[in-house]
Amino acid sequence: MAEIRVRKVEQGQTKIRNVPIAVTPEGFWCCPSPNVFQKSLKTQNPLNKPKSPVPTTQTPAHKKQTSVTEKRPASAAPKSGIVSDEKRGVSSDTPVVSASVPAERTPRSKVENVPRKVSIEFGEPGTSDLRVILLGKQGFTVKLNVHKSILVENSSYFANKISEQQPVFPCIEIDDCEDVEIYVETVGLMYCKEFKQRLIKQSVSRVLRIIKVAEQLGFKSCMQSCLEYLEAVPWVGEEEEEKVVSSVLRLQSEGIGVTPVLKRVSSDISKPHKDTFSHILELVLKSNEERGRREMKSIVLKLLRENNSLPSSSDSVDSYNEIIYGSCRSCLDSVLSLFKQAAEPEFSNNSIDCREPVVKQMVLEADNLSWMLEILTDRQAADEFAVTWASQQELASLHTKLPIVSRHHVSCITARLFVGIGRGELLPSKETRNLLLQTWLQPLINDYSWLQHGCRSFDRKVVEEGIGRTILTLPLEEQQSILLSWLGSFLKAGDNCPNLQRAFEVWWRRTFVRPYAESGNIRQLDHLMTPKMTEH
Repeated sequence: MAEIRVRKVEQGQTKIRNVPIAVTPEGFWCCPSPNVFQKSLKTQNPLNKPKSPVPTTQTPAHKKQTSVTEKRPASAAPKSGIVSDEKRGVSSDTPVVSASVPAERTPRSKVENVPRKVSIEFGEPGTSDLRVILLGKQGFTVKLNVHKSILVENSSYFANKISEQQPVFPCIEIDDCEDVEIYVETVGLMYCKEFKQRLIKQSVSRVLRIIKVAEQLGFKSCMQSCLEYLEAVPWVGEEEEEKVVSSVLRLQSEGIGVTPVLKRVSSDISKPHKDTFSHILELVLKSNEERGRREMKSIVLKLLRENNSLPSSSDSVDSYNEIIYGSCRSCLDSVLSLFKQAAEPEFSNNSIDCREPVVKQMVLEADNLSWMLEILTDRQAADEFAVTWASQQELASLHTKLPIVSRHHVSCITARLFVGIGRGELLPSKETRNLLLQTWLQPLINDYSWLQHGCRSFDRKVVEEGIGRTILTLPLEEQQSILLSWLGSFLKAGDNCPNLQRAFEVWWRRTFVRPYAESGNIRQLDHLMTPKMTEH
């Protein structure tokens, strides 16, 4: 191991800290620790702090040391050339390559006015033939003693700069370098033969910083190694995934293989997505494992809700809805067949082992229909479901012939439709709304007591509000017919019947108050109730 020395100039005193790094046989470093930069910033003391003594530093003779230099003040010696790090590239603006300029001595009386800077030097000046100076933010100056042959071999950027001018001891100065730490590490990687070993313990975010600098330097072998790393390492979280993909997409024009990395988020399979979605839907609907089915239904519903917020073509939306409706029809046919089977007189005489599979399948299919109705409602495509459900007179007639314990799941579907109409989540026609109430309100009333006490997800207030609002969307005569029929049930069953009193009150006012408005009498009432103005 060799060392880096960090010097801080402070009124003639020098504070040195040794930082071990790995050095190649050529006398250069490999992947210096980021702590060199971070800790160096923390060592900058305010101007009014007392001078710190010089610590004694001892270095073993068999280890190489990098020299310690002091960054000269900006006013001490003019820069002979500045190359912007942000704008540089293989064919970027013409750089300035100049000989190294020694630092001038600052007069003692002006020491207090000199800004405190940190200067770090890497490499062996005695064996190098090129110096790269990075002027970073927060007062960093990093001097890299490097070898032209290494830089020319690995970096098209440096190859172009060096070929433009060949002074005795060239010095390339890069001003306002945003990421000095990664810049130094990337140049250091030019001296490594096994990039993979150097990157294996790095974080994804750090490798993305390296690949950005490598792109600026035209360091293609490093870029390729970074891509191989990104292809193999896991990405944690959506934010990190987006950063990786955006960084890799930027490299498509560089002529290096980005496809292996992008294959993680895109597919070349010609099979349409709708086929995959149909397969997932089928697997969930046919599952008999209660917990797994419940959890996957929740996950798929959540993911589809996220998709609803994204822009998509109408063809894609229609194809997905068509797949869902196809599954709905299949489930509905199965429910009707099972109801017919369970309504047979001899079914109740069968053993429990014969009845139980049928009842379980009825519950499963009804639950599947409720789930797909929820999906369609989220996708604003449940109107057709309401039409189909309202026309199930045969199923509704069989409903009363089955025990309530096995049929009440069907009433949950009816309740969800009423809630959706009451909230404006679906807008079926007047005929569909009326038919839905005529066909399914009474079966729902019959199951209402069980739903309240035996169904944890049932919300009585929400359902009653949905039913009432659905009734009030109909013409007044149809409102009257339905509400008077409900009144008879409510007066017999009480709490075991939906409480539609709010809807009843609205209908009452519409029936017994509105005629005044139509006959003009309401104007007479208003005239009588309004105080007369006193004439002056």
